[in-house]
Amino acid sequence: MTDSSDDPGFDLGEPPRPQAAVAPDAPAYRVLARAYRPQTFAELIGQEAMVRTLANAIKRERLPHAFLMTGVRGVGKTSTARLIAKALNCVGPDGQGGPTIDPCGVCEPCKAIAEGRHIDVIEMDAASHTGVDDVREIIEAVRYAAVSARFKIYIIDEVHMLSRNAFNALLKTLEEPPEHVKFLFATTEVNKVPITVLSRCQRFDLRRIPVELLVDNFRMICGKEGVVAEDDALRLIATAAEGSARDGQSILDQAIAHAGVGEDGRPFVQADQVREMLGLSDRGATRRLFDQILDGDAPAVLATLGEQEALGVEPLATVNALLDLIHAATTAKAGRGAGLDRMPEAERGAIAGWAEQLSFPVLHRLWQLLLKGHAEVAAAARPHAACEMALLRLIHASAMPDPAELARLIRDGAGGGQTSPTMPAPAPSGTLSEAAQAAPSAPPPAPPAAPEPESEAATPALPTDFAAMVEALKARHARLSAELHDYVSLVHYAPPELAFRILQPLDADFPRQVAAALREVTGEVWDVRSTDAHGQPSLREQEQAAKEARLAQISAAPIVAAALEAFPGARLVDPDDEQYRSEG
Repeated sequence: MTDSSDDPGFDLGEPPRPQAAVAPDAPAYRVLARAYRPQTFAELIGQEAMVRTLANAIKRERLPHAFLMTGVRGVGKTSTARLIAKALNCVGPDGQGGPTIDPCGVCEPCKAIAEGRHIDVIEMDAASHTGVDDVREIIEAVRYAAVSARFKIYIIDEVHMLSRNAFNALLKTLEEPPEHVKFLFATTEVNKVPITVLSRCQRFDLRRIPVELLVDNFRMICGKEGVVAEDDALRLIATAAEGSARDGQSILDQAIAHAGVGEDGRPFVQADQVREMLGLSDRGATRRLFDQILDGDAPAVLATLGEQEALGVEPLATVNALLDLIHAATTAKAGRGAGLDRMPEAERGAIAGWAEQLSFPVLHRLWQLLLKGHAEVAAAARPHAACEMALLRLIHASAMPDPAELARLIRDGAGGGQTSPTMPAPAPSGTLSEAAQAAPSAPPPAPPAAPEPESEAATPALPTDFAAMVEALKARHARLSAELHDYVSLVHYAPPELAFRILQPLDADFPRQVAAALREVTGEVWDVRSTDAHGQPSLREQEQAAKEARLAQISAAPIVAAALEAFPGARLVDPDDEQYRSEG
């Protein structure tokens, strides 16, 4: 076999270009979330209660054998577990120290644990080690003493991923481990951890980190990284992080890469760039949109929403921004301006104005309608169209009275043409006065006409009609009055003669009881009889029919129809209805 390089027809091509040599001492870039992982408890932000508990436990030598850290993503669960491992195994710079809440970070155990190479600190990911065999290895290894550290520590991340059999296999060891062993568990779903495991651990619930602490942390990182950042940009990142330091640092890393360069040559993170990167709505545009909604200017709302879509703002982000404004205005009104000092001046003035202008019922109604719109936009196949419809519904509702005011107007006959004192000025169409004209106060239902008397001998002092007779019995004979009202159909009424049909089973001598009661009330002897002939509807049925007719008449008014449409599931009721009063 010949060497192909000796073949004159073989073309080796151009020799490879020499690559630029990489400096052997240049460290690889580490993302901010790893580079600024807390190395001491002082750097662990937002978890002061847990740090105080651990400090006291170490000082008083009351250390549990198992710790469970739980909380949302990125709040420091695994970092806390490593810090506890360092605190328990630190020997100090001189090698003579004991457990401390302030590990030195320079002794060999501290450095080895920080670098993840300590032989006595074993980290296990339960997501990839879920079975009994993995737990059996732990059970067999705990019998042996630590090689070089004070304690042998097992850090099991996402412990809720262990199988049920694996948990059961670990129970006995977890309840009575050797004195040199400590277990540190971390999980985001503590509800999936068996109660038998929880009862054997000291549990620490790590809280979401407040926005202000995250902003301070990001400001510190920018200072160390030589980055200039606007405070508004850092606040946007902290808000988007939702209480997670790791999420916030990852977003900050992306924002630095996205940022332009300032005049001094350093990266300059601006709020507008962060909004563009995250697809957030501009705060000024959101305030303008909210004003347009309150003014009932539908064309302007649709135009502003279209501009936001053209800029790449997600419809759900627009709805969230509007919800934030309504929440801020409501809390400012409830707290008399609490929290306004931390907002930009333009937004502070706008929110203060809305808090003064809008009543609590209006703010609560806007919140409920927009919250319903949020769910619709999130689930819609066409989010932009769903957002448009939600905001148009909000405009329609902004010119309507709140339910309590509407109930009062209905109770008063919807008269007077007065608008709700808690509402902003209504739109030109569909005003409350128009509704009052469209739904005039209906006269009360006329009592059933009494049949022509068959005899002219009727006593004038006797009740003139059946309804009056039933009312006359109410004071002394309430039960009979109620039964006559609800369960009797009038066939013939000519005092002192009365004939009726019984609609529901009553006492066998019901006619005799009625005759005796009427004689007591009127002083006349009555001829009362029951018959099978068909008569008028009962007084109760007549009143119900009249009420339904009145409600139907009022429901036909444009403003009431709009109210029922804006509040899905709502119904128009009579404020004097006993069922309405019991539900209220």
